[in-house]
Amino acid sequence: MTRDEALKQLRTLAQAHALGRHVGSDRLIQAALDALLADVDSPSIPLLAGLGRREEHEARELFDRVADELGIGFEAPEDPTVAKWALAYWLADQVVEGSLDPARGADLIWAEVAMDLGYPDELQPVVQAAIQLADWDENWGIPLESLKEDARTAVRELVRRRPPA
Repeated sequence: MTRDEALKQLRTLAQAHALGRHVGSDRLIQAALDALLADVDSPSIPLLAGLGRREEHEARELFDRVADELGIGFEAPEDPTVAKWALAYWLADQVVEGSLDPARGADLIWAEVAMDLGYPDELQPVVQAAIQLADWDENWGIPLESLKEDARTAVRELVRRRPPA
C-alpha cells in the first residue's frame, strides 16, 4: 500500500464514522498498521497500530487523534437533511470507486437516505435499481451482474449530478 492509499483509507474511515456508519476497532487498527507500513507519520499512529485485543476500546479515541494530527478529520453537516445527502453522495462515491458493491451501495442509499428524505426524485433511479436487485430471482432470465451494472450506472449519474459544494 502506498502512502497516498493509506491516507485515503484513513480519510474514508473518518468520513464513514462522521456520517454515522459503524467502523469497527479492528478496521481502525488495521488502517493504522497499513499507514505505519506506508510511512505515514503521526505520533498516534504507532499507538493505534499496536493496540491488542484488550485495548480495542481505545481505538476510536486514538483514531480521532490520528485524524486530527494528519488533518483528515471530517465533520458531518449539522442539518439532518444535508447530512443524509452527504451520506448518499459518500456511499455513491464508494460504489463509483469500487470499494462498495453496487447492490449494497444502492440498498444503503435506499434504506438509509431515500426513505428518510421522502424518496426525492434525484434518488429514484438508485432506489429502483435497489428494488430490482432486492427482488431479483434466478428465474428472471436477467443476470444479476446486469442489474448491478444498472445500479452502478444510476449511482454514477447521482454523482455526476451532485450540486457544487
